[in-house]
Amino acid sequence: MARAFITGTAGFIGFHLARSMLREGWGVHGFDAVTDYYDVALKRRRLALLAEEAERAGARHVETEARLEDSGALDRALDAARPEVVVHLAAQAGVRYSLANPRAYLDANVTGTFNLMEAVRRRGDEVRHLMMASTSSVYGANAEMPYGENDKADTPMSFYAATKKATEAMGHAYAHLHAIPTTMFRFFTVYGPWGRPDMAPDLFAGAILAGRPINLYNHGRMFRDFTYIDDLIRGIRLLIDAAPPPPAARGAGVAGDSLSPVAPWRVVNIGNSERVALLDFVAAIEAATGRAAIRNLMEMQPGDVPATWADAGLLGRLTGYRPQTDVREGVARFVTWYRDYHGC
Repeated sequence: MARAFITGTAGFIGFHLARSMLREGWGVHGFDAVTDYYDVALKRRRLALLAEEAERAGARHVETEARLEDSGALDRALDAARPEVVVHLAAQAGVRYSLANPRAYLDANVTGTFNLMEAVRRRGDEVRHLMMASTSSVYGANAEMPYGENDKADTPMSFYAATKKATEAMGHAYAHLHAIPTTMFRFFTVYGPWGRPDMAPDLFAGAILAGRPINLYNHGRMFRDFTYIDDLIRGIRLLIDAAPPPPAARGAGVAGDSLSPVAPWRVVNIGNSERVALLDFVAAIEAATGRAAIRNLMEMQPGDVPATWADAGLLGRLTGYRPQTDVREGVARFVTWYRDYHGC
C-alpha cells in the first residue's frame, strides 16, 4: 500500500485530498491542529468522514492532532507514517486575518513549514516527493496576466502572501542542499463543498439565503480565477507522479518549465485559466439559490488584489490535465451541498 503524509486533513483542501487518496487505496497519515480559526465542528465532521471513507475502502488511516510548531510531534508522526509522499497543506490561511494576527502566520506558515522540512530531511531519500501549497497571492502587485510560474513574484500585498513566498524559497534551499524533490503549487481561489466558512462562497451563499447583504469590495470590480475543488485535487494527484528531477538527470524537459537550475524543485499553478468577474460569481450563486443578493459596495480591503488569473499550461504539459469546471456548474454543486449541510 502506497503511503502519504498529509498536513491539514481537517481543512478544506486537505480533507478532499485525503478522501480521494483513501478511495484509491493509499494509506494516509493526517496531521492537523484542529484550531478554532473557524468552526471546529466542521473540521471534526470532515475528519469523521475520512475515518468512514477509510473503513469503506479498507485503507490505513491515522490522524495526529498537533501543531506544526511542535517539531517533536511532527517527527513522531512521520516516523510512524513512513511516507513515500508528503503533501503539506496545513497553514494559517486568509489575507484579511493576517492584518489582525500576523504572528499566527509566522508561527504556522514559516516555523511550521521549517519543522516539516527538517523532519523530511531526517528521513533521507525515503520521501520521494515533497509537495507544498503556496498561493496565487504571491503574485502580488504583478499587473501582467495571466500569471505564469516564471513571472516575478517579489511584491506580496499581504503578510499571508509574504509567508507563503518565504516557504517557496525555503523549499528551494532544502531541495538544493538535501536533494529533496519538491513541488510548490500555487492555488487560485478554490471553492466547493466542505469549504471554509470565512471564504466568499460560503459568506455569500449564507447571506443570500438569509436575506442579509453581502460585502463586495472595490465596489464589486474584482476578478478571480475560481477553481473547483475536484479540479484542484485532480491536479495535485497527477503531480505526485511528476516529481522534479535533479539537474544531472534531466532530458529536454517541457516548454515553460519552472524547474530550478540547481535543485529538484519547481512551482506549478493550479487554476481554471479563466478570469471571472466577482459579480458573475455572485450571479451564479443567485441562480443556484433562486434569490437575489443585497449588495453592499465597499472600498478595497488592505492587502487584497483586484484580480487573479492563472496560466495553467505547465500543469497541462506535465500531467495532460487542466482544470475545466465551469463556474456556474461548480457553484450549483457547492450551493446544493451548502443547503444540505446547513439545512436551509
